[in-house]
Amino acid sequence: MPKLGLAAEVTTVMSDPQKKFSQSKEEVILKYAPLIKYIANRIASRLPMHVDIQDMINSGVLGLMDAIEKFDPEKGVKFETYAEYRVKGAILDSLRAMDWVPRSVRKVATLLENTYVDLEKKLGRPANDDEVAEAMNVDVDRLHKIVNRVSSISIVSLERDQKSSTSKHSLLDRLMGEDKKTAFDKLDAEELSQVLADNIERLPAKEKQVISLYYYNELTMKEIGKILKLTESRVSQIHTKAVIRLRGKLRKAYYC
Repeated sequence: MPKLGLAAEVTTVMSDPQKKFSQSKEEVILKYAPLIKYIANRIASRLPMHVDIQDMINSGVLGLMDAIEKFDPEKGVKFETYAEYRVKGAILDSLRAMDWVPRSVRKVATLLENTYVDLEKKLGRPANDDEVAEAMNVDVDRLHKIVNRVSSISIVSLERDQKSSTSKHSLLDRLMGEDKKTAFDKLDAEELSQVLADNIERLPAKEKQVISLYYYNELTMKEIGKILKLTESRVSQIHTKAVIRLRGKLRKAYYC
């Protein structure tokens, strides 16, 4: 059976009788179909091979439908911005629901986060591989294998406000134009931005460079590897260590 094009796949997903869309909404969905595929492929590049990218694309389509239904122009946000966050959030939520990461791997990831945070607090600077390995009572080669093992779980859902596990609001609900923000909203956003910026600035040089190229320049791991003259797997390892450091420090700052 021939493989359907993405536009046809979108139409197939939309055939759910529970969903009624106008022609204009269909046009919007088809217009943003390439965005869904781009986001799904970008996330899939960091996941094990057994995770089906088609399932991710389907989740992204549902996320776009949700964006169309819930978009509020009164918040002063462009639809493109809102749609991208909804699509990405839907894909990440579907991955979380799959629970494809073994509990043991999540436990190791948390141990890594705590080790990096505790060592930086003790040393007054980011810990290097030798120091982290010693603290975990393993050799450096074993540490690298551990980092590689947890690389696929450096994914955080955008659908839930991580500052409060009981909050009914998502991070998406905090997206609004500057003219719509209250003084508290602006202070909250500035605080989050400053904390993240400060922690990125304190990353080791190579990790900071990878984070910048990946998230700000939106390059792939392979493209970053060519720039830095490193293998794709090495870039992925550096990225994972950076995310572990950042996630650990943000978790300590906001959730403890």
